[in-house]
Amino acid sequence: MTPEIKEKLLGLINEKAYNPLKKEELALIFDIHSCEMPLFNNFLEELQDEGYLIISKKGRVMTPSAMGYFVGKFISHRKGFGFVESDEEFTQDLFIGPDDINGALNGDRVMAEIVKPASEGKRAEGSIVKVLKRENETVIGLFQLSNKNFGFVIPDNKKFTQDIYVPSRFFSGAKDNDKVVCKITVWPTEGRKPEGKIIEVIGQKGERGVEIDSIIRAHGLPEEFPHKVLEEADRVIVPIPQEEIDRRMDLRDLKTFTIDGEDAKDLDDAVSIEVLENGNYKLGVHIADVSHYVREHSKLDKEAIKRATSVYLVDKVIPMLPKQLSNGVCSLNPFEDKLTLSVFMEINADGKVIKYDIAESIINSKARMTYTEVSDILEKDDEKLKSTFSNLVEEFHNAEDLARILMKRRERRGSIDFDFPESKIILNSEGKVADIKSYERRISNRMIEEFMLVTNETVAEHFFWLQTPFVYRIHEIPAAEKMENLSKFIATFGYSLKGDLEQIHPKEIQRVLKLIKGTPEEESISTIMLRSMRQARYAPQCVGHFGLAAQYYCHFTSPIRRYPDLQIHRIIKEQLNGKLTPKRIEQLANIVEYASNQSSEQEREAELAERDVHDYYKAVYMADRIGQEFDGTISSVTSFGMFVELENTVEGLIRMVDMTDDYYNYIESSYSLVGERTKRVFRIGDQVRIKVSKVNVDFREIDFELVSVKEDNRLVDSVVDGNLAEVNESDEKDAE
Repeated sequence: MTPEIKEKLLGLINEKAYNPLKKEELALIFDIHSCEMPLFNNFLEELQDEGYLIISKKGRVMTPSAMGYFVGKFISHRKGFGFVESDEEFTQDLFIGPDDINGALNGDRVMAEIVKPASEGKRAEGSIVKVLKRENETVIGLFQLSNKNFGFVIPDNKKFTQDIYVPSRFFSGAKDNDKVVCKITVWPTEGRKPEGKIIEVIGQKGERGVEIDSIIRAHGLPEEFPHKVLEEADRVIVPIPQEEIDRRMDLRDLKTFTIDGEDAKDLDDAVSIEVLENGNYKLGVHIADVSHYVREHSKLDKEAIKRATSVYLVDKVIPMLPKQLSNGVCSLNPFEDKLTLSVFMEINADGKVIKYDIAESIINSKARMTYTEVSDILEKDDEKLKSTFSNLVEEFHNAEDLARILMKRRERRGSIDFDFPESKIILNSEGKVADIKSYERRISNRMIEEFMLVTNETVAEHFFWLQTPFVYRIHEIPAAEKMENLSKFIATFGYSLKGDLEQIHPKEIQRVLKLIKGTPEEESISTIMLRSMRQARYAPQCVGHFGLAAQYYCHFTSPIRRYPDLQIHRIIKEQLNGKLTPKRIEQLANIVEYASNQSSEQEREAELAERDVHDYYKAVYMADRIGQEFDGTISSVTSFGMFVELENTVEGLIRMVDMTDDYYNYIESSYSLVGERTKRVFRIGDQVRIKVSKVNVDFREIDFELVSVKEDNRLVDSVVDGNLAEVNESDEKDAE
């Protein structure tokens, strides 16, 4: 059965007006021939096994919720309880007590029944009746030898609450305190631990390389390329044939240049710029033609879509493509002929693209610039750098002028810019953390960012009107419920959201951000606003990008490190060369859907891995600073405490149990803690001084102790608009 039938079937049975039908009645609706019935029955049973529907004893097909069941992802807590996150959007999570987990492990897809309905201030409680799908067959953890006959693997993931029993025949050479990869061979049951066998020994606990490799394994990131993939990469590295040069737009004499970070080796975008006689700008964005070397269905292509993205882990990169391609033949290194896809845009003084052209091309970059060098020329008028790059100084100034025009255009239409600091972890020659600083986005960073944004928009709109299967980058409108909660929150500060909250315009978010700029509540409101947004993702449907206030958007400019860009390049070249036949368009429809889903999933996994590596280095760094005091800002408030972010972006937790000066209540509506006796209020954005009290490098946790508050916190009456939220055990889910 096709994905289309699955989508339509689930859409039908989830309609409020749906009256449960028998299999045969559904078969008639979906025009299933009698000879296809065995296949259709199997299809329905598979959907039942996956928890998407239930077939009653009378043969009627209905949703699990119609039968009183709760289906979703199980999230465990290290204290023994857990939660089921519902498949249905905006449905509150179901609390699962320690005795009702029934062998479910963190991340498993489960079916549960509700045993205690929700009441005011408390979640519904339930019991897991069935594990529908196991999320992880392998676990990364610490091997501890009990005796010569058996040992245990203690999972690194604190949400994996059970140790894994390993008999001696499955030690596989592991020693006590080794970090290992353990495959589960026997799933847990009531009163019995899971069992497993060690399939890989990573190395001794505490070694930097071992800890980073453990994170990589935990997120399932493929590190080494298969031998056959590397062989194929070597074979494509050949001189560019003359016939390939002849059929392309020859831009080798054009003044093109790249601007990247100092450490960047995969240079996939170059730019050119000139001011036309009519005063408009002609911007050229030239992107490495990776698709020339990575052909569809090749071993390189299959490995690339498996990875879907390059992963940047401080001092280690897991590339999407082998280095021969990413750092070599595809990279737009200076003074080398390189195959590219070029987009030339004529842009007027209002930042509007009035004319554009997309072409296969060949360039020869005239300079490999860094963000620091170009920013120092533009911001500091650095004479030495201006002399060194005298042939490009005019282009840099023109580029800055155009970038500022494009910035203003985005601002006018409502583009949202959350300016939160990013961290830069600096390692010394021994691989130890020398410093952690906030990363500065200077004018050249913003300049390249604007050029890539306008290019991505131009390409997306072009192919939207061609009605060609495509991979779009989408950011959907925030959920109405989230906006309603945001509206209530900002009202406590005297602000409001205007208009229809179900179809809110990004201009309204932008308006509030402008109002709060420079105010004490800026940090608080900005944080909650960001958390109210949906996550951007890839999709075959063009629904726009809310955050950018863009009707059309895609990722075209980084095919060396992102698979959607590579797939888009193939579509562009096929369209340019007249190869989009009806049959090919039909094939592409399936290809772009898979590429979108796979890339979205891998992007999320890469982000989590990058965050874990950053958290590890931050924990190591702060472990040497226990007892030291720092100034910080409250970045999050929960029912169990408050997180404080230091100037260097390190974040730690002040636990509620350690705030002994008063008993504090958590007020959900205003994300604040309020003292019962003192009426002291703590909320996001408050300035505090903390002491580093405890660091757990294994769990990448940093605990702070409150030393003092910079300013007297507001009294409870000035910020609270609603009832005090009772702190209960189930609220601890948010700690995870």
